[in-house]
Amino acid sequence: MRALLCTAWGGPESLVLGEIETPEPGPGEVQLAIAAAGVNFADLLMIEGKYQVKKPFPFSPGLEAAGTVTAIGAGVTRVAPGDRVVALPDSGAFAEVGVAPEAGVFRIPDSMDFVTAAGFPVTYGTAHGALRWQADLKAGETLLVHGAAGGVGLATVEAGKALGATVIASAGGPDKLAVALQHGADHGIDYRSEDIRARVKALTGGRGADVVFDPVGGKVFEASLRCTAWGGRILIIGFAGGEVPQIPANILLVKNIAALGFYWGSYRQHAPELLETQFDELFAWYEAGKLKPHVSHSAPFEAAAEAMQMLKSRRSTGKVVITTG
Repeated sequence: MRALLCTAWGGPESLVLGEIETPEPGPGEVQLAIAAAGVNFADLLMIEGKYQVKKPFPFSPGLEAAGTVTAIGAGVTRVAPGDRVVALPDSGAFAEVGVAPEAGVFRIPDSMDFVTAAGFPVTYGTAHGALRWQADLKAGETLLVHGAAGGVGLATVEAGKALGATVIASAGGPDKLAVALQHGADHGIDYRSEDIRARVKALTGGRGADVVFDPVGGKVFEASLRCTAWGGRILIIGFAGGEVPQIPANILLVKNIAALGFYWGSYRQHAPELLETQFDELFAWYEAGKLKPHVSHSAPFEAAAEAMQMLKSRRSTGKVVITTG
């Protein structure tokens, strides 16, 4: 079968399209014919040798796959050959065939195409889990979303609206803000030209945001601390800005703020049973029209390097997806 292969550490341009043996499912595993695969920043780290797990060469990156189940291993009961699914393999999604553990495979709605499905699980799983499980976002609260035009940011804007919050989107530039507003944000802040703290205070009558979703870190996090409402929650999702903030505990103390880390991927190890219930709700929201996943770039194997560069240079909005056809 064909696969995009990493044979040496490097950027997207170093990947090569080659032939490898088709993986077979072991006990508790599911094999699927992959139609499309979502691209994540973790894939870039993986091929650059900066990921927490270094795969032996050659390997195919890719942590999100959508396609049709072709075989199942012993003990698999939740899916069967012929099912349309999205899957979360440990790697190997940038290939024509992949294998994933049953706990990371979910049947998708008939109305969802494979390109949409391929970019769905990581972003919407992170958004839903952070807001529902960690922050306990309530209807009527105000949610501030940073990086709101990116894949996880847009998903969080939509999940926040589905949960009944007023959503303030923060992004860099009017074009990106326009995308966030199109996906349901009530207000927008261009952090390149506007003061985040001042704008949030103005939009909330001086109270601040009840919940802040921050995948950026650095100075954005510092501004968030100062515009979070008394008793609010700040969700630490990542550090796309490159700087890991050092939190002044006195501000948490005085304002009764909770700073909460959230890494959705760890639930596959520690609480996999929650994921099935989570995707039941997410797919119900999708079928009800509450979620409108945005894929800004979709490319075949042959143009995968360019598509991945779009993500790396932050020129994309929503998700970037690679197709096998």
